[in-house]
Amino acid sequence: MSTQAARALFDAHERRERFAPLPPHLAPRTISDAHAIQEAFVALRADKLGAIAGYKIALTSPQMRKFVGVDEPQAGMMLESTILQSPARVRAADYLRLIIEFEIAVKIGEDLPVADKPFSRERVARSVEAVMPALEIADDRNADYSQLARHPLDLIADNCWNEGAVLGAPVRDWQALDLAAVRGEASINGNKVGEGVGADAMGHPLDVVAWLANHLASIGRGLLRGDVVITGSIVTSKTVNPGDFVRFSVAGLGTVELQVD
Repeated sequence: MSTQAARALFDAHERRERFAPLPPHLAPRTISDAHAIQEAFVALRADKLGAIAGYKIALTSPQMRKFVGVDEPQAGMMLESTILQSPARVRAADYLRLIIEFEIAVKIGEDLPVADKPFSRERVARSVEAVMPALEIADDRNADYSQLARHPLDLIADNCWNEGAVLGAPVRDWQALDLAAVRGEASINGNKVGEGVGADAMGHPLDVVAWLANHLASIGRGLLRGDVVITGSIVTSKTVNPGDFVRFSVAGLGTVELQVD
């Protein structure tokens, strides 16, 4: 079932169809079903976009989880060619509806193997090589948000809408920073569109990484050296259009920029 469902999702993306729940005979009935479909879907995309190089976490705020009708965050995978360095450019025409999120990212410096679970904030901190500001690139494919809560597992199956990320310069001496307190400010075309602090993502960005490491361990995967984790938006998602210039600055971590063509 997961292979058929993944192929249906992949074909819908290739045909640039609007996001819609999978048909009943293919729809995930459990979280395990949803992750099996996601794995198969990502494997199909990896032929063109490269190997798994990191992860995104969606629904890191209680408000967003309530909105979508789930109790826990959701994780998606990022593929190698979709992880860009700032300053970056993308074409809006390559997406159905391009959405940007404003995040703190970490690069893993040593493996977090399944055998070491459960993981705490302190344990994952020892494995973090660098921290940086990031923009998530996502495509909601013109989804009807009012319907999401009726099919919450379809978002997992569809890899949480991830289309990559733009990363700022890595900060390796991040330990002196209070990542829960650092303030980020987002702007589009020079106009401020929001701000937040690290704690807005599940209380602390490294708590998000610990959650992810435990989640991956539960499905037999480990976070690996070199993986990048974007830890959830601390500013509400923004839809962007051709000509927009997006900037996100985080105190102590620098700035990340994206030009939309």
